[in-house]
Amino acid sequence: MTLPPVLDSGEETFAAPRQTRGVEKRRKLTDAAVALFSEKGFDSTSIDDITSRAGTATGAFYIYFRSKRQLLIVLMNELLGRLGRVNLSPKAAAPVGLRRFLHDIFSVDLEYFGVIRAWHEAALMDPELGAMEERIQAWTQARILRVLQPLAKQPNARGDRDLPTFARMMDRHFWSLLARGASLSPQRMSREMMVAADVIRHYLFRDDAGSPPPTHRPPPPAAR
Repeated sequence: MTLPPVLDSGEETFAAPRQTRGVEKRRKLTDAAVALFSEKGFDSTSIDDITSRAGTATGAFYIYFRSKRQLLIVLMNELLGRLGRVNLSPKAAAPVGLRRFLHDIFSVDLEYFGVIRAWHEAALMDPELGAMEERIQAWTQARILRVLQPLAKQPNARGDRDLPTFARMMDRHFWSLLARGASLSPQRMSREMMVAADVIRHYLFRDDAGSPPPTHRPPPPAAR
C-alpha cells in the first residue's frame, strides 16, 4: 500500500496533547475550523473566528498551532491518513457495487468538506501549498488507477481503455465534488455518486443485453 504524502508546514510543531482536557480543547478548535472553512472559506476565517466558535480564548489557539495555515495542513494530513486506510477493492463491477464503493469513500470525507474547500482556496494563493497539492494529486490519481486496473481485467471489460488518463479525469471530478460537498444535499451527493459509478462502469465495460442503461449521461470532468 502506498502511504499518503505527509505535508509539512515548515513551522515548528507542538506535541499532541496527552491529557484529556488538552485533547478536547484541541479538538474543539479543529472542529470549529472545519465548520468555519465550510461556511466562509479559508481567507475569510480568522483565528478569532475559530476560537470564538470553539469557546476558547484567542491565546488558546497558539498552544496547539503556530498559524491558521499550519492548522489547515494538520487537517489535510488527517484527511489523507483516513483516505489511505480506505479499502480500494470494490466488491463488484456492477453499478450497485461501484456505488457502494464510492459511498464508502465519500463517507470518509464528509466531515472534511470544509477543509477541502479551504485547501483548494489556499493552494491557489500559496506556492508551497500548490506544490503540496501536486503531490496529493499524484497520490490520489495513482490510487484511482489501482482501483481501475483490476476492474479492467474482468471478462466483460473493454480492452482499449486509457486507464491513466481516465484516472486523472475521475480524480479531478472527485476532488471538485468534494470541494462542493458542503453545499450539496445528501440526495444530490447520492445522485452524483450514482453518476460517477455509471461513468466508470460504462467506460470500462462493454454494454450487453443484461446491463442496465446508464442512470445519466457521463458529466464532463470538472476543472480542479
